[in-house]
Amino acid sequence: MGSGGFIGDTRRGGSCNVEEYRLIPHCNGTHTECVGHISDERVSLQHIFKNCLIPATLTTVRPENAQNTKDSYVPDKQNEDDLITRNILQQALQTKPPAFLRGLIIRTLPNEASKTTRIYTQNPPPFFSLEAMKFIDQLNVQHLLVDIPSLDRTFDEGMLNAHRIFWNIPRESNKIGDHTHLHKTITEMIYVPDKIADGQYLVNIQIPDIVADAAPSRIFLFKPILK
Repeated sequence: MGSGGFIGDTRRGGSCNVEEYRLIPHCNGTHTECVGHISDERVSLQHIFKNCLIPATLTTVRPENAQNTKDSYVPDKQNEDDLITRNILQQALQTKPPAFLRGLIIRTLPNEASKTTRIYTQNPPPFFSLEAMKFIDQLNVQHLLVDIPSLDRTFDEGMLNAHRIFWNIPRESNKIGDHTHLHKTITEMIYVPDKIADGQYLVNIQIPDIVADAAPSRIFLFKPILK
C-alpha cells in the first residue's frame, strides 16, 4: 500500500508492511453464502447467520452420469454431466435421524485431495439435479455443505436453479418474497478427508465479521456423545 509519502513495504524503504487484500469469497475457496447471493435486496450473511453448533449429517455419495438418470436440470443436462440425484440422496439418508438433518454435509466420490487445488474449468464437477434439490428442501435442511464449487453446473447460463430451489426464489427472479428461506445457508468447496466417517455431528461454521452475501468460512465437526 502507498499513499502520499507513505510506503507500506519495507522492501521499498517503508517503515512497516501494510498489505492490501482483494477477496472474492465465491472464488477463493471454502465459503458460506446466503440468499443475498441471488437477490436484488442486499442480504448479509453476517446478519442472518447466528448458529453456533448445528446438528448435521455427513454422507458420502457417488454422482451418476446424466444418461443414467431421469432426473432433470435447467438448462438441459448434457451427456457428459455427472449429477447428484434424488435417488442417490434418498438411499443415503433414508435411515438418518431427522434431528440431525438441520445441516447436511455431502462428500462426493472419488474423494481425491486434488479437490482443494483443482482447476474446475478444466475438470467439470458434479452438480445437483432439480429433483435432488427439491428432496433436500422437503427434508427441511437449513444448512447445506458440499465439496463442489457450486450446487449448479459451472456454466448454466447464470440460471442458478439449484440455488433458487434451496432458497425458494422463483426461476428468473431476484426478488425476495414472503416464502423465501432467508435463514438458510450454503457452504461450497469444503473438503472432508476420508478419515472422517459418515454419521451425525455438530457442525460449527466460522465466518469473519464481513457484511456481504458470502464470506470465507472454516468448518469444524464435533462428534456428539449420544446416550
